[in-house]
Amino acid sequence: PPSTMRISCAAGGLLLLLTTASAFGTVSPNYSSLPRKTASPTFIRGGRLHASTVDETTMVSTENLALLSKRGQEAILLLQQDKAQHHVVADWPAPGTEDDGKIRLAEQLADLNDSYPGGLTAYLTKAKRLLKESADGTNPFSDYQALVPEGEHLSFDQEGTMDFNEAEQLGLTGIADVALVLVAGGLGERLGYSGIKLSLETNLCTGKSYLAFYIHYLQAMQYVAEIKTGRKNVKIPLAIMTSGDTDGPTRELLTKNHNFGLDDDQITIVMQDKVAALKDGNAGLALDDNDRWSVQTKPHGHGDVHHLLYREGLVSKWQKEGKKYVIFLQDTNALVINSIIPTLGVSMKKGFDMNSICIPRLAGEAAGAITRLEHKTDPDKSLVINVEYNQLDPLLRTQGDCKGDVADPETGYSPFPGNANNIVIEMDAYAKTLRGEDRGVVVEFVNPKYKDDSRTEFKKPTRLECMMQDIPKLFQKEMGKEANIGFTMFDRWFTFSPAKNSLESGIEAVSKGSLAPGTMSSAESDKYIQNQRKLKFAGMDVPVTTEKDLVTIGGIPVTPGPRIILCPAFTISQQEILDKIQGGKITQRSSLVLEGHNLVVKNLDLDGALVIRAGPNSHVTVDGLRVRNDGWELKEIPEDADIPESVRIRGYTMAKNDSTIYIIKEPGNFLIGPDGELKKLD
Repeated sequence: PPSTMRISCAAGGLLLLLTTASAFGTVSPNYSSLPRKTASPTFIRGGRLHASTVDETTMVSTENLALLSKRGQEAILLLQQDKAQHHVVADWPAPGTEDDGKIRLAEQLADLNDSYPGGLTAYLTKAKRLLKESADGTNPFSDYQALVPEGEHLSFDQEGTMDFNEAEQLGLTGIADVALVLVAGGLGERLGYSGIKLSLETNLCTGKSYLAFYIHYLQAMQYVAEIKTGRKNVKIPLAIMTSGDTDGPTRELLTKNHNFGLDDDQITIVMQDKVAALKDGNAGLALDDNDRWSVQTKPHGHGDVHHLLYREGLVSKWQKEGKKYVIFLQDTNALVINSIIPTLGVSMKKGFDMNSICIPRLAGEAAGAITRLEHKTDPDKSLVINVEYNQLDPLLRTQGDCKGDVADPETGYSPFPGNANNIVIEMDAYAKTLRGEDRGVVVEFVNPKYKDDSRTEFKKPTRLECMMQDIPKLFQKEMGKEANIGFTMFDRWFTFSPAKNSLESGIEAVSKGSLAPGTMSSAESDKYIQNQRKLKFAGMDVPVTTEKDLVTIGGIPVTPGPRIILCPAFTISQQEILDKIQGGKITQRSSLVLEGHNLVVKNLDLDGALVIRAGPNSHVTVDGLRVRNDGWELKEIPEDADIPESVRIRGYTMAKNDSTIYIIKEPGNFLIGPDGELKKLD
């Protein structure tokens, strides 16, 4: 059948991103060589230090201090009070030698002081305490007993503790009143990619990037929300947390693509900053190995997102707009969007203040587990929170049968749900917690790699870190027993296949028996398999890939097909799939892309590649269509081939030999019948 294409022009919009001051400041990569002038008094965060204390007895001479801005002087004087930092301020050459370097260091220290809540004093004080606890081997859970928390297990195509469709339909009634937060502070270095992960293509069938995919899902939520609620012009706000590494490229990606169709006022970008690296157990600042006038910095972690949202006033703004839930997503796990709406439904039914999206977890698996920590003497200190795998097993060995992190014999999995690190939080409880004493600054931790058993020197500098999923500690502090925190668990195939590892590390993992290498290719393959199962559930004759069916391409086991993409505009719910797919069959070698809110596919007979895209006002029925063409196939990349980096990291390319394509954007009712002709019915 011939390809049919109808194209309508869309008005381009001027991108205006809401650029606001970062909660953790912005450390400029290029510091001015001239001191900054300010009339403010000498002030050290955490305490006052008057300029009269500057004399010949200080480690930095009065003449060198005079080279610096007031804020630079403050930072230097602060470090002189801490013996662990004397290596930073000692042995400065006389004025006239390396003055630009001195100014650059002082300004960087001042920025680090300004960017961290409580200043460098607070940062270094916390670091010394946490490093001592680490060196002493202090068990943070010695006063707690680990219990399985309250939650629900939902299954798309099997029985769960709560009916999947019930949870999803309830969630659909609430999607008009949510805000989405996308945590995207990382580059694709672990994937072998030099750009931002959000720019990577989720699959080669459509070539849509992760950012485009998430935004298109948000747009589909808006479309369905208007139908469900009868409200017009529903807008779901999107906040993106970037870092110094990803901020510019993220803005550029949005600008080039006109926000992927979102209105300018829907997107807010908040940028986190890095924190000072620490060289030893005394929390001494780590200077750059090749530049004594620069302090090494490292990412602070995605836990910054809570404080950033508070500082930027976004939570207060969303509250005033009537938003009731905040949904937090990670950047390269495309499958998780399936879980958003049913998880929201569970939160609404159970009254959860925080609801973690989870997956079944193998006993001993290197993944965190959602756990109820029951305090042995003070019930007010009990909480539900993620516990990392290397802490869970020792804790479980101190209680009950003392066997540790072992499987439940009935399920074969750990009784503790695995944390997929995507969260739904109720807005009022979140706002109350963020307005508390800590202002959303979650409890930090330190994870140094020691050189030897003396646990005093590090293999490389460390830093304080924080994690988004540790917000329950603040809920417990601000709300006590009132905090209702739970989980919703889904099958892995439905919600979890992140792209996080390079092709080379994935191949190594596979050679050791791993079935989840976490590469771009495995994430893409799992996307196709998920959609195979969805169409099978709807009654279509579709071969569903199992472990024994996987074929190795580019060193990674992937599905042989069919490769199916159900775009967000085609379906965001189980009921939509059941309503829009009626019968039909697809061969294993086939590829299928479906997009359109009002697209219905009946009795499709596909052996090849088929793409159907319908506009929001195009009502298209496909009935009895028979497609035969050469289709698309994956081909391994020769070593000397000139292939873009974003494709090379998959280990294969997609050869689109032949396709049948329908693109219908004209409003009206259309039919595509067995002969393949597109007919307008009115």
